[in-house]
Amino acid sequence: MAEVRANKKVVLKDFITGFPKESDMEIVTTDTVRLKVPEGSKAVLLKNMYLSCDPYTLWRMRKHDEPPSVPGSVITGFGVGKVVDSRHPDFKVGDFVWGMTGWEEYSLITETEMLFKIRYTDVPLSYYTGLLGMAGFTAYIGFHEISSPKKGEFVFVSAASGAVGQLVGQLAKLMGCYVVGSAGSDEKVNLLKNKFGFDEAFNYKKEPDLSAALKRLFPEGIDIYFENVGGPMLDAVLINMRTHGRIAGCGMISQYNLEKPEGVHNSLYLVTKRIRMEGFLFSDFFHKYHQFEEIIGEYIKDGKITYVEDKAEGLENAPAALLGLFGGRNVGKQLVVISHE
Repeated sequence: MAEVRANKKVVLKDFITGFPKESDMEIVTTDTVRLKVPEGSKAVLLKNMYLSCDPYTLWRMRKHDEPPSVPGSVITGFGVGKVVDSRHPDFKVGDFVWGMTGWEEYSLITETEMLFKIRYTDVPLSYYTGLLGMAGFTAYIGFHEISSPKKGEFVFVSAASGAVGQLVGQLAKLMGCYVVGSAGSDEKVNLLKNKFGFDEAFNYKKEPDLSAALKRLFPEGIDIYFENVGGPMLDAVLINMRTHGRIAGCGMISQYNLEKPEGVHNSLYLVTKRIRMEGFLFSDFFHKYHQFEEIIGEYIKDGKITYVEDKAEGLENAPAALLGLFGGRNVGKQLVVISHE
C-alpha cells in the first residue's frame, strides 16, 4: 500500500472582488495524499519546496468567463518541487522541477506541459521561482525579444525592484544602455542604484509630477519603457518617449484591484511619436527557454547578475505574502518556502 501523508493546502474561499483580503483564502489541514501516481496515468507527484507569489495569481482568482480557479479549489501558481513518484517518461523520482503546481505540500501534476526539469542544481533552487523561472524568462523575453534594444539607448523600468524589473535593468546595463528605475520606497531606490547597478532611480511616491520626474532623468527622452505598472505612470511615460520608442507591456499592477480600470489619456503620442507598444506572455516563447537558461546561468556564474529574494517561511504565510505584493511590502522576488528538501 502506498504511504499516505497529510497535505496542507491553500484554497480559494470565494472569487475575489475589489482589493483582495487574506480571508479570501483558507488554509486546509485535513486533506491527505497517497504518495503514488495512479496506474494508467502519466502524471507526476511533486513534493513542493518553493512557491512563487506573482500579481497574475490574483487574476486567476477573480471570476471570468472561464476562471482558472473556482471556490474550494487549491490555488495554483509557479513553484519548485521534487519528484516523489512519476509515470511520465520525461521525469523520474528525485528530479527537481519548476512549473505550474498547487499551493500545497504535495501536488499531483496531470498536465505536464508547463513542468520543466531543473538543469542547474549548483545555484539556489529558489531561483527557479524567479531569476531562472517565469519572472526571469519574462524579463529576458520582454527586453530582448519585444523591446529590440540597442547599445546606448535610454531605458526606463517601472516596479524596478520586483522579480522582473531587477533583471530587466541588469540586462539593459549589460547591453550598455542608460537605465532608470522607479520603486515605492527609498530602501528600494537604494537597492536599484547600489546593488543592481541602475544609473538612476526614484521613489514615485515622492514625485508630485511623474512627467516632470521623467523629464529630469531623461532630458533626451526614453527609447524603451518596460511596463509593469500602468495608470498614471504610463501616461507620464508616453509624454517622455522618443520617436520610434518601444514599450514592452509586461504588467499593469496598479490596475489589477480596481473595479473600474483607469483610462490612458496620452495615447495620441503613440501616433505622433510612432511608438510601438506590445503586450506579451512568456508562454509564447517556451522554445527559447533553454537559450535563456544557459545565458543567465553563465551570467550568474560570472557574477554579472545579482538577485534579491524575499522569503516567507511556511505555507500558512502564503496568503499574506501574496497580498504584500500590492502594498509594496516585498523587497525583491517574493516567494514562499514550504520545504528546503
